[in-house]
Amino acid sequence: MAVTGVLGFIVFHPQVYISGDPQQTLINLTESVSLARIRLIFEFAIIISQALTAVWFYKLFRNINEWAAWTVGIWGMVNAVAIMISAIAMASAIGIANSSVLPMEDNLLSIQIFQHIISSAWAVGGLFFGLWLIPLGYILVSSKRMPISLGWLLIAGGVGYLISTVVIYSGIDVPFSSYLTIPATAAEFWMIGYLLIFGLRPEKEE
Repeated sequence: MAVTGVLGFIVFHPQVYISGDPQQTLINLTESVSLARIRLIFEFAIIISQALTAVWFYKLFRNINEWAAWTVGIWGMVNAVAIMISAIAMASAIGIANSSVLPMEDNLLSIQIFQHIISSAWAVGGLFFGLWLIPLGYILVSSKRMPISLGWLLIAGGVGYLISTVVIYSGIDVPFSSYLTIPATAAEFWMIGYLLIFGLRPEKEE
């Protein structure tokens, strides 16, 4: 999920979808259609890896705290659905951009709409990007099967995502809002590394 997210959203996305410039985005979708399709394929990969991560996190943690594991799994799947909305908009944008049926002005307006849908799907999805981290962090803090500080960082990151999403759509200008999701990113990469290197700590006997 980390690999597909970095490649899809950070590497390829800005090469195709130019924020605030639907005209250049339309040019990219028509003249670099292969690149646009690669970006779409990575969006598919993000959706699939997000769904698989949610399912396997449930499997990994269900014997520790089944209720919390269920919330991680369910809310993680909602993340996949939110990203799927973005993928639908990307596929539609590619189809409209390369269609000769509509006039250029209509194509441009459609691309602008699809760009807003893509960005909004990711931005509003921040609600559940944050929500699924909170029970995940709770499992780690309460079970002590991974570092407690990692658990608290996951919870802080989840709350940061929620606040950031609300701030974005409330119209309030908060200069530091872009930094609110940093704890979540740090915690996610820390957890990936810890699971790959150490895995879960053995359960302590009472």
